[in-house]
Amino acid sequence: MQTLYVFVVSLLLTFNSRGEASGSVFFIDGSNNQYLRQPSSEQALPMSLAEISASVSALLGFAPPSTLTSDGSSKLNKILKPNPFERPRAAFVLEIAGADDALVEAYTSHSFLGNAVRGSISSDSFNADIELPESGVAVVSVDEPSSDVTDKDMIEFASWLGGSYVSASAEPLTGLLSIPLAGGANVEFHLEKEAERKFALNLLDLYKNIRGTVNLHEVVSHDIERPAELTVGRFVGIHALAKEHGQGMAKQGMDVLLATLSKLFDLLETSHKGQIVGVILLDERVDQESANLLSVESSSRSSARSMAEVEGIPSAAIIAQVILVRLTLAWLTGIILLIATILGVYFLMYMPLTKDTLLYSNVKLD
Repeated sequence: MQTLYVFVVSLLLTFNSRGEASGSVFFIDGSNNQYLRQPSSEQALPMSLAEISASVSALLGFAPPSTLTSDGSSKLNKILKPNPFERPRAAFVLEIAGADDALVEAYTSHSFLGNAVRGSISSDSFNADIELPESGVAVVSVDEPSSDVTDKDMIEFASWLGGSYVSASAEPLTGLLSIPLAGGANVEFHLEKEAERKFALNLLDLYKNIRGTVNLHEVVSHDIERPAELTVGRFVGIHALAKEHGQGMAKQGMDVLLATLSKLFDLLETSHKGQIVGVILLDERVDQESANLLSVESSSRSSARSMAEVEGIPSAAIIAQVILVRLTLAWLTGIILLIATILGVYFLMYMPLTKDTLLYSNVKLD
């Protein structure tokens, strides 16, 4: 009987631990540091998932949910600057599955996480909704896997990071990926191994999708009423490395991921002219790889401007065609108006005064 009691208690504790979320969250401001308060201390601010999702809604320029407690509002005031009219209206939210503080401890002082506002995730639930209105917001997911990936794509990505990729002669995407780090060391990934190939492909998908998001922003930014933009994703490559090779390989993968995120956030910041904030969540759970900590409220997906219902991200060629058509129409309209103005002035100045025109109807000349 006592053994059965111990078993039941252990089972209940196991289910409870699976239902709780733990980890860290980093709020990353732009280079101008115009949207977030400077952290008053190095101690992490304890936050629930509901409070994190409310902060994302506020960054997008929308009111936090009415269910937010007074304590949660106080925490938002410690993170966000007080002026509600100065919001970036753009956020990049990325969850890193299977990552803990130990994997980023050495990078919080000299990477793009160095000036971040840090919080510790302490929640009795493992999911929270980012509540958004039904219109005026574009939601883009960077989790979409790229189709028809080739060795050429991997070579381009490695070159962008300053590394190299040596393809294998046997099968595609089974070569050697080498990425240099800031300290001078190189991290190598043998893509014939399943976990390392999964990590590299996950990293490549993140790179290609964010570059597609940058191109998409170029189109959206030309709209008369620019919508708020939420870019969300979940990176599972670290979990794959830790599960297959242990924490040592996961640490190297995290080093490469942070270096990649630093450059990708620079791309986003440049395209948005500094009007964007990054939110990086470290999800310590290892048994719920596919369960997102934050999800978008379903009402926002009915928006006509929502990108969640678009199959894939438009290619650069399509986006370039749209921009070319808009510029051509603008120039043609301007040229036509200019010619019409010149002709009108010309005919007005050289109009015969002897004719009884509307302009000179009251003037009679012999």
